[in-house]
Amino acid sequence: MFKKFLPAESYGSSADIGLLVLRIGVYVPLFIKHGLEKVDPAFWTEMAAKFPDPVHIGHLPSLTIAMISDAVCSVLLVLGLGARFAAAYVFVVLAVAWSLTHNFVFMGKGLEPKHGELIVLYFTASLALTLLGPGRYSLDALLWKKDQ
Repeated sequence: MFKKFLPAESYGSSADIGLLVLRIGVYVPLFIKHGLEKVDPAFWTEMAAKFPDPVHIGHLPSLTIAMISDAVCSVLLVLGLGARFAAAYVFVVLAVAWSLTHNFVFMGKGLEPKHGELIVLYFTASLALTLLGPGRYSLDALLWKKDQ
């Protein structure tokens, strides 16, 4: 009875369904809240000069890196295309943002919440998908299916 709960192989397709739910449940909201704003030209005009620059490469390159993470990689992860690379990219960008921009603040103080808990959830899901891959229900699985 307990054997069923230990190895991932015993779950069959339920692990793949879980990975699909994880990809959709995490990265659709990331895209809607943070990705769409970063592809808006008005946002670029407003933020280009003042976007956080945690690694001192410039505001515009930092904004571009964040846009790739939040807009491009989130869509790739929902589709499961280039998923391990996209998840690793999001993980690194968010880990840098949480550590250098948000100073590891987990929960906000006062009237200015830092959203640290959301960043931690996003980069934890990204790390999990980097390690596990997107699962059977993904474009990666469809495109790179091994002949059996």
